[in-house]
Amino acid sequence: MKISIITVCYNSAVTLPRCLESVVRQSHTDIEHILIDGASTDGTTDIVRTLGQRIARFVSEPDHGIYDAMNKGLALATGEVVGILNADDHYADDGALARVDAHMKAQGLDMLYGDVAFFRPDAHTRLVRRFSSGRFKPKRIGWGWMPAHPALFVKRAVFDHVGPYKTDYKIAGDFEWVARAFTKTNWRYVYLPEVLVHMQTGGVSTSNWRSTLLLNQEVLRACRANGIPTNWFKILSKYPLKALELIR
Repeated sequence: MKISIITVCYNSAVTLPRCLESVVRQSHTDIEHILIDGASTDGTTDIVRTLGQRIARFVSEPDHGIYDAMNKGLALATGEVVGILNADDHYADDGALARVDAHMKAQGLDMLYGDVAFFRPDAHTRLVRRFSSGRFKPKRIGWGWMPAHPALFVKRAVFDHVGPYKTDYKIAGDFEWVARAFTKTNWRYVYLPEVLVHMQTGGVSTSNWRSTLLLNQEVLRACRANGIPTNWFKILSKYPLKALELIR
């Protein structure tokens, strides 16, 4: 199957080369890599010229936030399966997308999700935490759980049915999409207990206490908008379990 990988970035010249190279090295060859840039001023365009051998579409223009940029990528995607790979992140190994393709075809899946492992910006080979998507179940959305977004692969037909990301969310638009997709339809999906993506710490949703507060406010809003019972206690109760994800 053709897999469309959407990467959105803004002034990501430091991390983008590793992201692009991890796509180029994939053993699965039927890949459409779409790069949506928010009009960067740090040399991102030059990096694309030199390292973007596998980029099918490159758009560089102002946008209205990360989910607006992702929606631009969705509008351009022609693959049967869509994945989102942040500019700060990279695939865990060269066979990650081949395994995604094999499992989705063999089991006739609409969605597949795996784990991500986090690394610090100053040491990308040292993993400090593993986000296990295995804890996710649709009934736990009200508790603030979702699959790791960069390790979530979705049939294009699902996006066509569920709709794109909502752009009035600042940092929980992916959670709101999951709330829509997993509670109102009966898609065929499976959890793959493997690390598919290495993800850099310090992203927009966890960079400081203000972003964490905004994230949880938007999670609460997303649940209520989709008719999912929740409250602050349920949402905050996941944090002790997250502490167990640290890699010793």
